Amino acid sequence: MGWMAEETGLDKCQANYVPLTPLSHLQRAASVFAEHIAVVYGSHRATYRQYHARVSQLASALTGLGVEPGDVVATLLPNITAQIEASFGVPACGAVLNTINTRLDVDTLTYIFEHGEAKVVLVDSQFLTPVEAAIAAMSTPAPQIIEVADQEAGFTASGRHLEYETLLTRGDALAPWIMPADEWESLALNYTSGTTGRPKGVVYHHRGAYLMTMGTPISWRMTLQPVFMAIVPLFHCNGWNHTWMMPLLGGTVVGCRDISAKAIYDGIADEGVSHFGGAPIVLNMIVNAADGERRSFDHQVEVFTAGAPPAPATLAAIGQLGFNVTQVYGLTETYGHVVESLWNPAWDALPAEEQSARKARQGIAMPMMDLTTVVDDKGQQIAMDGVTQGEIVMRGNSVMKGYYKNPEATVKAFAGGFFHSEDIAVQHPDGMMQIADRMKDIIISGGENISSIEVEGAIMAHPAVSLCAVVAKPDDKWGEVPCAFVELLEGKSATEAEVIAFVRSRLAGFKTPKRIIFQELPKTSTGKIQKFELRGIAKTA
Repeated sequence: MGWMAEETGLDKCQANYVPLTPLSHLQRAASVFAEHIAVVYGSHRATYRQYHARVSQLASALTGLGVEPGDVVATLLPNITAQIEASFGVPACGAVLNTINTRLDVDTLTYIFEHGEAKVVLVDSQFLTPVEAAIAAMSTPAPQIIEVADQEAGFTASGRHLEYETLLTRGDALAPWIMPADEWESLALNYTSGTTGRPKGVVYHHRGAYLMTMGTPISWRMTLQPVFMAIVPLFHCNGWNHTWMMPLLGGTVVGCRDISAKAIYDGIADEGVSHFGGAPIVLNMIVNAADGERRSFDHQVEVFTAGAPPAPATLAAIGQLGFNVTQVYGLTETYGHVVESLWNPAWDALPAEEQSARKARQGIAMPMMDLTTVVDDKGQQIAMDGVTQGEIVMRGNSVMKGYYKNPEATVKAFAGGFFHSEDIAVQHPDGMMQIADRMKDIIISGGENISSIEVEGAIMAHPAVSLCAVVAKPDDKWGEVPCAFVELLEGKSATEAEVIAFVRSRLAGFKTPKRIIFQELPKTSTGKIQKFELRGIAKTA
């Protein structure tokens, strides 16, 4: 039995056990880093004392609107002050934070509002029209709109809804927070990109987010008081949990509404930005910046990149500009990055081209994970030979609770005691994983996932289309964009511009094909479209 089994008095109590939650980081920072700058956005600069006070006002004001613990509060906001504050303010009143992609179409917004049952939604003035249309189409109780005017960017309030700053005046800066009684309580609800139909609601728990904030600084080689620029949308995996992490380190979050090379260089030069994350498109943007956009700086900037494997040539080019890039990998279901391309000092002696190729590998498990590896279709470890392919699976604390209102999908995702990524990879002898392909023909454009099936469905609705297939076309700016191959009905006609406009009227702009190629589609003897042939054509189209 052992001595521990017989010992008495070794139980959990208030003195030795506190549920893990990222909320504790800001509670601590409000006193430890009270006068240090916590949030910067345009002319707005808030110390940790002020940041905590505004978060407390938001939490208590939401309670005043009738939000109760366990309710959902949604946001449709760029990376501005209100979105940063909502990261803490929503869970501080016991609610579940649902950050929604600002690029979604009205139909998808309606679905998310109905499925998530948000009580309140904070909406930037720029995105007010589609949100109002989505709410008008709802068949269930609609969320109350709180409009967030962004004077810094020239977006003034419409006057149709309660405005965010007015809401804060109703709150109490000294209001106590509702901390989780159990670290398994739900913290956030994030919807996937809907790559196989309707988006699925991914539920995060407080424990997983807390451990993400503890593991990330190790992998990112962070010290106290970094200056972090919010480039990754905070609606995507809650910005990879970085906003929750910053108070742990007494760091500064620099908001960024519109991502551009100039905005990034200005943040580095003017605010001393030391860290940011972004898709490979952001790296390309920096490398290809015009002379008038570039600024000089004298410190190394650490960058996490994810969303698609970056090109080795891009990694080599940006490394010469003062940026050290670490590739990371993860999914919405894993709170963002849980795999890192950990650098081996022995590679320092390799030629530059080979070093960039090593950096382009997805990597190994980050500290908050128990195991990430690649298995065959029987769930067995594949040969680590850099050639054999299998599926990336993972297990650890930073894996979702499951899919909201979808137990069948949850059971499937967790089969065999692992989370199944549905990404195909090889594994090298040192254990480093490298993605080889996507199981469901997902197109990754600017870090956002696009379902080829969804785009094909929109094209097939065109009255002149007989058959179509959509594949990824390489793109210097976005990484990948949709490219559609279309067979027309006999006697019918359509132009490329007409089909693109038709799809754009039905889907979000980033999902719209950038090229339409009219030709007979290659098929197998059973009628299955041979997409691998189309991918080859799309590369040079």
